Order: sequence, then structure tokens, then C-alpha cells
Amino acid sequence: MGWFGRCWHCFAPIVLPFILPSRAAPGVSGESGSARSACVPTIRFFPRVTPLCPPTTVTKPASQLRVYNTLTKTKQPFEPIAPPAVGIYLCGPTVYAESHIGHMVGPVIFDTVKRYLRYSGYQPTWVVNITDVDDKLINKSKERELPVSQIATEMTADYLANLRELGVNQIDYMPRATDHMPQIISFIERLIEKDHAYEVDGDVFFDVVKDPNYGQLSNRSVDDQQGEGGEAAAKKRSAGDFALWKSAKPGEISWDSPWGRGRPGWHIECSAMSHEILGTTFDIHGGGLDLMFPHHENELAQSGCCHGAPMVKYWMHNGLMRSEGKGKLGGKGDREESAEDAAAGKISRSKGDGGLSALIRRHTGTRIRFFLLRTHYRSTILYSEEGLEEAGSALDGFYRLFDRFKEISGISFYGDGDLKPARTRAGGEFDPGKDALLGQVHQLREKFITAMDDDFNTGAAISVLFDGVRLLNRFIDEKSLAAGADASSPEVVSLIAAMRSMKELTNVLGLFDKPPVAGGGDEVAQELLDKTIHLLIDLRKEARERKDYATGDAIRNRLSELGVSLLDKKEGTSWELTS
Repeated sequence: MGWFGRCWHCFAPIVLPFILPSRAAPGVSGESGSARSACVPTIRFFPRVTPLCPPTTVTKPASQLRVYNTLTKTKQPFEPIAPPAVGIYLCGPTVYAESHIGHMVGPVIFDTVKRYLRYSGYQPTWVVNITDVDDKLINKSKERELPVSQIATEMTADYLANLRELGVNQIDYMPRATDHMPQIISFIERLIEKDHAYEVDGDVFFDVVKDPNYGQLSNRSVDDQQGEGGEAAAKKRSAGDFALWKSAKPGEISWDSPWGRGRPGWHIECSAMSHEILGTTFDIHGGGLDLMFPHHENELAQSGCCHGAPMVKYWMHNGLMRSEGKGKLGGKGDREESAEDAAAGKISRSKGDGGLSALIRRHTGTRIRFFLLRTHYRSTILYSEEGLEEAGSALDGFYRLFDRFKEISGISFYGDGDLKPARTRAGGEFDPGKDALLGQVHQLREKFITAMDDDFNTGAAISVLFDGVRLLNRFIDEKSLAAGADASSPEVVSLIAAMRSMKELTNVLGLFDKPPVAGGGDEVAQELLDKTIHLLIDLRKEARERKDYATGDAIRNRLSELGVSLLDKKEGTSWELTS
């Protein structure tokens, strides 16, 4: 049965029979001037956590990993502060609108970074923040005439749904700014006490002139930092000073503070949350190249001045995604483009590029993840439909091998299943001298590790996987293995062991956890599915117009149970897959 046929069996009970009413989900709570209690299902948020502590026994995993450090502009041996523990912080989204494909670049990269660190014997803790109070959110709140908290909750749900589709499931902590007001306020108070910040009429600014190291990350001077303009500019001692706390304006969300009601600036949120969870100095801070200045520069300055210690040991910046072929693509990623050049051509929501829900429906999350990982993380990614189609064609080669393997062995490659791959690079069971095929696979595994040890070179690692596909297909052909083969034969036993090793490596990249679903290549099925769901959307609209809210809620709830989320907007209702 085809993919649409399977989906139709799910949707038919709602389309054909009369829809039975069911109880609606609880509504989103209104605006509040304190930390919100509402959170998005399927992921835990951590308003208060214990900072990451060094392990009692310090042991360094056997690793030759080298990481490019933006701070030093060199590749350096990776030597964590308190091995095997590794603290990682990635700047997350400002949740004021739906996410696009550009928002997925960092999460996919650092999801893979964490997977490889764990594979290498480390114990990484990965934090991705949610900025749920910001000028953009406030402006969107006014535009949509909805509370900031409601918009943030909706858009966080959208972001998380897209992360799940792309296999990003390694995040340990996802703190929200609104849950950390006490820590943010305490951080600002300490900066004032140390004479690195000052208050003027309810606004608090960081004094960049007082930090002699300002600009060390981006090689920018104090004069390059313009800070806030408008009314705030008149209050500042220097044009480069930036806001730590903004006094409340009428009708805006705000919190009590020693300086009156207001809200935090963007930069201080990340410093406070990373310190709360990972401690004063942690190992890796990641983010897009466009965040290096001023955001990361300001984080580095305020954290260092507050605690008198370096904030981060390794700064990792990923290249951005472009919709036009400007700048270097692919390669080893040894070239760094300027932040201005990167920002000029990056994927942006305003240009309408890379609508993520539509992309996932056309291409699947696995294809998009594969597309992103084929380029070294520090290089620019050229976005195009053709590139995604090429990624799909490349994946087809893997899928054909996995299908052949299942026909021969009866074992599915997807999930862990009966393959049970090793969880760490030390866990593989190889005896190269005993089996010719496993000897060749062992060599491929070593090449894969060498690639990843070279600043997480996923592009080179994927090339090794292609070599593995060719090797295993050749083995199957030479041994004439086919459906019905003797599972106890030496050839099949060797093939299973080799595929177990392949699974070990694909797990590191977060690929092939699930079997392929239609996308891109099954356009007719996609079109039928889209028409079916829009039929239900129209039925729901008609029910609501005649004030039959029970039926309208039933349609939404039943679709939600099937993994389809409806997004109501002024211009109409759209849908996306959430599971």
C-alpha cells in the first residue's frame, strides 16, 4: 500500500463519517507580567536548574578532535574544561513568527555536534534558549492584537514541531527568557555594582568603554557598536552602550525590577540563562555568523565583566544560508566570510524563502537534514529546490541498499531494531583480520572518525557513507545474496555486522532513524493529501460560521491526533505535519 493509501486510512474516518464532537483543548492563557506557566507539550522547559558540575573523576576520552575557535581564528585540540562533561549553548529563536529553513541550520549542526561528542566518549549537555520577550514579539503582538505570551507559545510550538521533523532531539535544556527574570535582574545588579553598567530613568546600559577587551571576538571596535537609537540614545554615555534593561512603555509586557517596571535587553538574556545552567565558563557557544556581532560580542563582554572569568572556551559559528550563489559553497570550510556579506544574502522570512512547513511536506525532514549536513558547517549553504532534489536522489541510493538488506536478512535498518549499533566509537566490535568485509568497513569507520575529528566535517563524513553504500552493494552482488538467503551463512552474518557498523555511523549524523515517507518524489500523493486536509479545513470553517463550535473543535482535535496541526491566521488557515 502506498504512502497516501496509508494516510487515507487515517483521514477517512474523519472525512467520510459524520464527525463526532469532542471536548476542545484548553485555551492559551492571556498576558501576564510575570513568568508564564504555559509551556509547549512534548518538551520540558527548565525555569530553575542546577548548574553543570564537574564530574568527580576527570578522564579525557580518547579523541583527536580539533575545533575551529572563532575567538582565536585557529583550529585547536578539543580539551573540555572538566572532561568528560561538555557544556554547549546555542542561541535559539526569537519566537515571533513561523520558522524557516534558515532557522534549522544551527540546530541540525549542533545536534550532530552533540551526537559526535557523545559517540567520542564525552558527556555533553546542550542548551538552546527561547527568546520569548523582545521588540519583534511586542510589535507582532500589536499587529495581531494578541498577547505576547500567546504568540510566543504558538511560535515555539511551530519551532519544536520543525525540530522534530528534522530529527533534532538531543536538546537537554530549553530555557525561556520569561522564566529567568530573577537571574537576569541579579546579573544586571552585579554589573552595576562592578561599575560596568549604569541606570538612567529606568533604563540600564552596559558601559562598553569600561571593558578593555571589547571587540576581541569580532575584531570590532567600540565605535562599531551603535547600540539602541531613539530615546535611549540620549540617555547613553557612549553611542556603543547597549541596553541591559528597558523601562516599560504603556501597554507593553513588563516585570518589576529595582529600576522600575521594564523588560530585559536581548543580549543579557543569553548570558544569564547560560550561566544559570552551564556555569561561569563553559565549553562551546554556537550560533550563526550573523550573531557574532553585536550579540555574541556583547554576551562575551557582559559575562566576562560580571564574573571576572572567560565566558566560553570555544566559540563556534556556522555559515548562513543564501538564496543566491554568493560566496564559497561546500569545501572544507577553511574560509570565513564577513558577517556583513553573510547577512546580505542569508535566507530571510521577508523574502519568503524556505517556508519550512511546505518544504517538509515536499522534501521530508530527513532530506532537509541531509542537505544541510552535506556542507561543512562553517561554509555558506546555497538554498535551492534543485539542491534539495539532488539530496533526495542521493538518499535514494541509501534507501535502495537498506531495502536490499531487509530482503536478504529480514532486518530493518531503521531505528535500532535488531541491529543494535554501538553507542560509542569505543564500542564497535571489529576484527579486521578475521573478515575481509569487516576489515574494509573498519577502514571506512576510521575515515569517518577522521573527518568528524577535523572540525566536525560532516560533508567528508557523508562521502565516507557513500563509499560504504558502494562497498556493500558490491558485496551483495559478488556473493549473489537475495531474498531467502540463509541467515546463518557466513556472507549474511558478515553483511549484518557491516550494516550494524553503517548504522552506528548514520546515527552519529542523525540520519535514517525512520523509514522514508513520500516527499518530493510522490507529488500526486502529496497533492491529494493537501486537498483532503483543505476539505476538512473548509468543513471546519463552515461549522464555525454556523456557530457549530463542537464540530469545528472535533475536526481540529482529530487532525491533531493524526499529527496535523492547523494554524489560524488573518489570511486563512494553513496546516503542517507535527509527527
